[in-house]
Amino acid sequence: MTAQLPKTSVAETLAEKIVALKADNLPAATRRKCEDLLIDVVGLCITARNEDYIASALAGWDDDGPCTAIGHARRLSASGAAFVNGTAAHGEDFDDTFEGGPVHAGAVIVPAVLAACERHNPDGRRALIGIAVGTEVLCRLSLVVPKAVHKAGFHPTAIFGAMGAAAGVGAALGLTARQIVDALGIAGSMAGGIIEYLAEGAWTKRLHAGWAAQSGLRAALLARQGFVGPRTVFEGVHGLFHGFAHTTNGDYGALSDDLGARWVTDTLAFKPYPCGTMAQPYIDCARRLAARGVRPEDISEIVCEVAEGTVHRLWEPLADKQRPRNGYAAKFAVPYLLATGFVHGGVGLGAFTETAIRDAQVLALAAKVKFVIDPDNPYPNNYTGHIRATMMDGSVIEERQPYLRGGAQEPLTRQDVTDKFALNAQHGGWTRTQSDATLKLLAGLYQGKMDLSSLRE
Repeated sequence: MTAQLPKTSVAETLAEKIVALKADNLPAATRRKCEDLLIDVVGLCITARNEDYIASALAGWDDDGPCTAIGHARRLSASGAAFVNGTAAHGEDFDDTFEGGPVHAGAVIVPAVLAACERHNPDGRRALIGIAVGTEVLCRLSLVVPKAVHKAGFHPTAIFGAMGAAAGVGAALGLTARQIVDALGIAGSMAGGIIEYLAEGAWTKRLHAGWAAQSGLRAALLARQGFVGPRTVFEGVHGLFHGFAHTTNGDYGALSDDLGARWVTDTLAFKPYPCGTMAQPYIDCARRLAARGVRPEDISEIVCEVAEGTVHRLWEPLADKQRPRNGYAAKFAVPYLLATGFVHGGVGLGAFTETAIRDAQVLALAAKVKFVIDPDNPYPNNYTGHIRATMMDGSVIEERQPYLRGGAQEPLTRQDVTDKFALNAQHGGWTRTQSDATLKLLAGLYQGKMDLSSLRE
């Protein structure tokens, strides 16, 4: 078996390219996206800070230390801060998305790198290169065998997140190429995350980002101290893709061929609604249908054309998606989300309370929503929406959304990102003064010594 191993592994090729990257050489667009990621993730941590799942996450993590759990007075170890902040950033499903994946990079990479730098090297320039590298690696990993990890029953953000965090922390802490290879190899044994949360709206998806963040951090620290991981962690016969995608055949060139020359990070999408990404274009369609003056009682049936790869997460069992069991399950139920957008003119953080998910008018409309599979749907390369509404009088009205708002086709502006931050901070109970001070802090964080103490409440 040894004779069959490659002379240079995928991880070794990747690591050599990572160590050559410098913060000062990042393209302006990539640096700007990393600035937006920082603002977005911190705002998401604040908005979730009073939620019950964060109270549980904090109480369940018993190692205190010098690092910041954003929005909390209690300080944690670096891994604890990475876990709690990652869980908070992903918890409301309002975080960024890489459309080619789909994966959520910011909620994993930003908490991991901030915690690593705060504990070991509080240099904002190192945080910048770590966030850029970690985000890029996480996103590119999702392109090696598209859709296969989800199809196998795993959450790609959880699986690839551990690897991306290891790469990002490795870059931030200045690990050698050999150490980054070991970190990736170690992280491969820490990756995990099943999607059974879909069955009843359990909380486990929320911790996937946090667990990946702390796993990658731990892997990088172990590697820095000489712990050895398998260099064939990606392509090996028992490697990451064999385990989580059920194949070792993939486009490994998508991971490293032009790393540093082209940044897929630049295309990251920021969500306009706090719910499953692929549902968002359908919400836009529903809002436009309502803007035509159509009333819920005018509608006999709504049929949506959907991608086959989204059905098991967002459409089935249909009865549960029309009437979700709880607020978290509602975030992944397109019929409910579509109906909420139609009835209330949008979907905000308040759409997932126990009262909101029992709104009789919303549920009555959601019961009319069905789907058909469109074999030509471009998912996951592009997220589209379509609804065909049949009226009580037999007439038909269609609406289409050709792309995800907030993504590459219609990106959010910096003002949009800061406005979203302000709303999230307000929802989390912060004053305008606190929000303004935090935005000022974040604007300069990549430029000098890091100090996150003002983010503790």
